Order: sequence, then structure tokens, then C-alpha cells
Amino acid sequence: MASRDLAADLARARQHGDALSPGVQAVVVYRFGRWLLQRPRAARLFLDPLYVILALGVRVLWGIEISRHARIGAGLYIAHSGGLVIAKNAVIGENCNLSHDVTIGRSGHGENYGVPVIGDDVYIAPGAKVFGKIRVGNNVKIGANAVVHRDLPNNAVVALDPGFQIVSLKGNRRRAPLQRAS
Repeated sequence: MASRDLAADLARARQHGDALSPGVQAVVVYRFGRWLLQRPRAARLFLDPLYVILALGVRVLWGIEISRHARIGAGLYIAHSGGLVIAKNAVIGENCNLSHDVTIGRSGHGENYGVPVIGDDVYIAPGAKVFGKIRVGNNVKIGANAVVHRDLPNNAVVALDPGFQIVSLKGNRRRAPLQRAS
């Protein structure tokens, strides 16, 4: 299963021309960490330090933090490095695309405390935040900088509304140059 998932991840990266990108490196380290969780304790004693070093390297060099306790389906594609966080126990379906500055995180209180469950074929654009005990359906597109904290049905497209707002038309005008006394 782990090798099938990694093969699908690498195939998607090749489709996008990113076979050696930081996102691919992060996914390989994540898959290695997941594989280790299924190994006997004795094997983990020797290999866990390697995983910890690799995961730290990905985090420091590329700004990508993926908990090996997250469950991520085959075909994960990370388009850009930087600021990507996937919380422990988050669930992400197959063939999902994640961009930079995306957070899939834990939130809530009491019965509502938890992490997202994200369906298959989901695209999450730069800067988007998806958090709490919510469900995101299949074939969903989450736009740039959107903040998602409620369930989304299949085929939903979510965009930050209004996208932007003009708050002033005075802001970036140049002043006339100062005249110097001769």
C-alpha cells in the first residue's frame, strides 16, 4: 500500500514537471514516516532517528510540516514549498493538490474538537486554512486565502468573498518633487 501511494505521488509530480521539488521530498519523507509506524518496535528504534532528521530537514529547508500520523491517500501533490502544515490525525483523500501557506489544522472545543477529513480530488490554493472537526467533500476547490471551518459538500468551490476591497483611492499617489532653493 505505501509503495503504491508513493508511486502515485511521484507520478502526479512528474505530470506537473516537479519530480525533484521540495514538495516531492516532503511527501517521500511523510510516506517513509507512515511506513515506519507499521514496522516492529525494534526496527523503529533504529530508523526513527533517520525519519526525525529527514522530517526536520524538510521543515527547516522547505517550511513543510506533515505529521506522519495524518492519513493521506495516494497521489498527493504539493505545488510549492513554504508554510504548509498538516496536523496530526488529519485525513486527506486521493489525488489532492496543496499549495504553499496552507494549513490543515486542529481546532474546536469539546465535541467539536478535531481535524478535517478531506475527500478525493481536492485542490487547496495558496494561503487557505482548513481547520476543525469538519468534512470537505470530493472534487472541492478551495480558493486562495479562504478560511474553511464548516463542512463543504461534494463539488463545492469556495472563494474568499469579496476577494479584495478598495478602501482608499488616495494611498499610492506620488507627491510633486520638492523644489530646491538655488
